[in-house]
Amino acid sequence: MNPPLPHNSTILLVDDNPTNLQLLFGTLKGLGHKLLVAKSGEDALKVAQWAQPDLILLDILMSGIDGFETCEQLKKNPQTADIAVIFLSALDDTDDKIKGLSLGAVDYIAKPFQAEEVIARVETHLTIARLRTELAERNRQLEAANQPILDAVGDGIYGLDLDANITFANPAAMRLTGFPKESLIGHSVHELHLYARWDGSPYHFIETGIHQTLKQGIAKESESDVFWRHSGDHFAVSWTCTPIMRAGEEVQGAVLAFRDVTQRKRQEHALRDAMAEVERLRDRLQAENAYLQAEVRNEGRFDSIVGDSAALKAVLDQIDQVAPTNSSVLVIGESGTGKEALARAIHDLSARSDRPLIKVNCGAITPTLIESELFGHDKGAFTGASKQRQGHFELADGGTIFLDEIGELPLDAQVKLLRVLQEHEISRLGSENAIKVDVRVIAATNRDLVEMVEKGSFRMDLFYRLNVFPLTVPPLRERSEDIPLLVNKFLSDQARAQGREFTRISEDGMHLLMAYHWPGNIRELQNVIERAAILARDKVVPIGPHLVNSGINTTVDLTVPTNAEEPQATDDFVALAENEARYIRRVLEHTGWAVAGKGGAAEILDLPASTLRSRMKKLGIERLG
Repeated sequence: MNPPLPHNSTILLVDDNPTNLQLLFGTLKGLGHKLLVAKSGEDALKVAQWAQPDLILLDILMSGIDGFETCEQLKKNPQTADIAVIFLSALDDTDDKIKGLSLGAVDYIAKPFQAEEVIARVETHLTIARLRTELAERNRQLEAANQPILDAVGDGIYGLDLDANITFANPAAMRLTGFPKESLIGHSVHELHLYARWDGSPYHFIETGIHQTLKQGIAKESESDVFWRHSGDHFAVSWTCTPIMRAGEEVQGAVLAFRDVTQRKRQEHALRDAMAEVERLRDRLQAENAYLQAEVRNEGRFDSIVGDSAALKAVLDQIDQVAPTNSSVLVIGESGTGKEALARAIHDLSARSDRPLIKVNCGAITPTLIESELFGHDKGAFTGASKQRQGHFELADGGTIFLDEIGELPLDAQVKLLRVLQEHEISRLGSENAIKVDVRVIAATNRDLVEMVEKGSFRMDLFYRLNVFPLTVPPLRERSEDIPLLVNKFLSDQARAQGREFTRISEDGMHLLMAYHWPGNIRELQNVIERAAILARDKVVPIGPHLVNSGINTTVDLTVPTNAEEPQATDDFVALAENEARYIRRVLEHTGWAVAGKGGAAEILDLPASTLRSRMKKLGIERLG
């Protein structure tokens, strides 16, 4: 004899096709349930609000808002969030099914459907809904009857449903865990309290005795677990889980009683902040996806590049030419010259600017991990690879990857990189499957790659693949006319960072900055301005000789001129260009107006002779007599 059907249930049928509605109505009308009809997602939201049906059969492809959006809005509304939803659709793709279930649906029936299948699934989910309602009502009755006793108990007590969701919590449970009642009811005890052991190692819910109680109907207890609090710390716990049985030995739920035994366990286990480790691992995976939006883009074409020199303008002209293409670019320049800023400019001016620029410092990655970092790895690829991980090339798909310090890349990783450039595909470590990627490569180095190729430490074929468009960045000593502009920018940056007001660098300080040879280039200049701003006591920032003396190849006398021809401290201030002209004239007088050659002014100023002559012409410096 068949069991009695759950009568007096209300079912809402949602489909914009009248024929489909008729078919569904005809299939279900003989089951004794109340049937409601909605011809659009908008109507379904309204009907569900006032009718509160027990089950909704929802079509996906509808005009207006589709089934996915309708389900999402139903689940966001507290008044309709608990109504079971079954999707009906001709879309039988796995991704569509996963999407539907992830939105909160309980089932998915593919069209064309069999009447028997629809009836069976409808009755199953109505029965589940009824059992949940009965269990909730029993728990409410139990809570009301035993509330005075439960309130007085010092141990925490939870009522659990078959999915280990908390249906009841006494005051002691809230006090021990720190969770408010609304954060406990309806949430899994595993997700709240038992997702990790005391040392932070993952604790799968199937391993817990609570899960065994709910599935096997056997009472379990433990004194080796910890419960995680709302505040993020944990406490040692002793718990007992007892099943609630229905007639016929069917498990209906469980009662979980627990107490804090931290003091008794303190000698055995020193409390660790394992939550920090769990969060770190989780954040590492999330950060790789968040990286795509985390990069702050400059608004203008070259806003992050400061300078007006002919040497810099020539580089920017080259960037304008190569940026719209997909060609590989090799940026060559000394440390601190701003190679990364140029790579950013190339990316921002390209058609890939709406996709990420992934930056990788090849010299900062441990050789044993560089393949995993660049190309990713599968779970189990090596010790500690507990999860699949995307590499930088996958993250850069559709965008640009900037490989800084490419000369530090090990030879075995060079082979893999060459394959990416040739085949446009990668293989994760531990996998033989090829993954297609569309990535533009910009590499940078401060090393002589030609010399490395000759010595066998860098592959010739990789060099030619990268060196499609070489871009040489001039060192700061070859664009000294940009120093005042850079100084102004860095001084403004420091004023904002320190919350102070700086007007300018002292005149003597500018003499020193212009005369120095800057082996560390722009980065060294930025550091000098930062140190000077920290030490400054006034709005005018002085630059002492000790600040611009790195001890690296210093060839210029950094003493400040004191003869009668130079302005005294009480003289009127002069323009920066005039100040520069005076200093260049002083060096020329020292060399007998010899510009080039050994001991010439160009050698002392560490400038190319052509650059010095250009500056002399611009500043109107001529030998008199």
